[in-house]
Amino acid sequence: MYSSETHSIVVTVEPAYLERESDQTIGRYFWAYHVTIQNNSSIEVQLVSRYWHITDAMGRVEEVRGEGVVGETPVLAPGGAFDYTSGCPLGTPSGIMRGAYQMKSQNGDILEVEIPAFSLDIPNRKATLN
Repeated sequence: MYSSETHSIVVTVEPAYLERESDQTIGRYFWAYHVTIQNNSSIEVQLVSRYWHITDAMGRVEEVRGEGVVGETPVLAPGGAFDYTSGCPLGTPSGIMRGAYQMKSQNGDILEVEIPAFSLDIPNRKATLN
C-alpha cells in the first residue's frame, strides 16, 4: 500500500496484478489499483481532474489527463472519503505510476493533491527498478 498527504488530503493506493486480464504471450500485462481519498482538512473539496504519469520497464512514458475519476467528480466534506478502483495495461511486466488530483476548494481555489508513486510488478518475479 502506498500513501501520501497534501493539503491534509490523504491518497492511498493499493495495486494488484490481474493475471486473468493479462496475456504475457502478446506482452499485455494488466493491473487494477484501488484508491482511497480521505479529506482530513477543515474545508469541503471537489475532485475535478486527474493526471497520471505511467512509466513501463522500458522507460516509455504515457501521460493521462481527464475530468474526475471513473466518471465522477466527487465532493468530499471535511472528514469525508471517496474510493474507487480502476486499471492500467502495460506492455512490460513492471512499471510505475504517479500523478495528481486537482481539487477545487469551497472558496474556488485549485489544490494540487499528490498521488503517491506506486510500483506495478508481477508477483513472485524478480523486481525491476523503474
